[in-house]
Amino acid sequence: MNASSATPLLDTVSTPEDLRALAPGQLRQLADELRTETISAVGQTGGHLGSGLGVVELTVALHYVFDTPVDRLIWDVGHQAYPHKILTGRRDRIRTLRQGGGLSGFTKRSESEYDPFGTAHSSTSISAALGFAMANKIKGVAGRGIAVIGDGAMSAGMAYEAMNNAEAAGNRLIVILNDNDMSIAPPVGGLSSYLARLVSSGKFLGLRELARRFARRLPRPLAQAARKTDEYARGLAMGGTLFEELGFYYVGPLDGHDLDSLVPVLENVRDAGEGPILLHVVTQKGKGYQPAEDAADKYHGVQKFNVVTGEQTKLPPVRPVTPASLPRRWLPRPRRTTRSARSRRRCLRAPGSTSSPPPSPSVRSMSASPNSTP
Repeated sequence: MNASSATPLLDTVSTPEDLRALAPGQLRQLADELRTETISAVGQTGGHLGSGLGVVELTVALHYVFDTPVDRLIWDVGHQAYPHKILTGRRDRIRTLRQGGGLSGFTKRSESEYDPFGTAHSSTSISAALGFAMANKIKGVAGRGIAVIGDGAMSAGMAYEAMNNAEAAGNRLIVILNDNDMSIAPPVGGLSSYLARLVSSGKFLGLRELARRFARRLPRPLAQAARKTDEYARGLAMGGTLFEELGFYYVGPLDGHDLDSLVPVLENVRDAGEGPILLHVVTQKGKGYQPAEDAADKYHGVQKFNVVTGEQTKLPPVRPVTPASLPRRWLPRPRRTTRSARSRRRCLRAPGSTSSPPPSPSVRSMSASPNSTP
């Protein structure tokens, strides 16, 4: 490690393989350094800041737990993917974000194998992850589809259409609901974290499957009542009944900045025998950078800014576009009348006549006669 560097641990991580070689106790330091690097880079280039800072811990945990790029990680919209780009071999170009010939401000397939799906439009991630999951399932090869989608994007019909067709993917599909506006439900201290770890654990899922097998031997009305009791009991404790009705196993809400909770819950989700699973994490836009925490709306997308003060570079005023301000080559040229055209018009007009010449046959044929219409 470089002792003089502000990011000594991050300096040793070029790819997720390097990240997975770290001890769990090092992840907190890595997340802090990743946040520092993200702020520094966006301060020089401008771009989407708040949403990326909000998923730093989630990004670290996902790449630590899952086998990316075999497991296809898809970021909805993609403007929160700057930390993801830094961890996936693009740190040396991160200060070319949104510059000519530089890195895209969104995930882009041609940039990296860790970007399996090009984004920029909202609410497409679950459909894409479902497609990858089903393709791998049909081919019998390894690989999950993991969609990270915000609570705003989750409100679109396309997201629900994908979830409505997701049950066949089973445990190969994982949806991470990134609730960064607390518009669905906030995590409630240690109890929420404990419940998330409990209901995603192998022991709980095994006991639940044993109860299901027993319930199948009961008369059908009793079996259905047992299933509903399971759903609504967990719904009362944790919420997520809507997702259960769509065929998902719901886990959460969970503090998306608590790596000590995120990592074990994601490991349980990864190893679960049933699915698809929806993990609900609550994050804060601009986490770890005070100006962005205080004004999340102003720091969603930013110009270049002073990292110390948070003050953004002011753009020069835009001058109104007028004909006088345009280059002459852009202005339309007046039509020129050729000598042959002027001569033809004189020939078609009798001397002293002021009437227009008769229309040509082609023009006359285009005029509808009274008897030509049905």
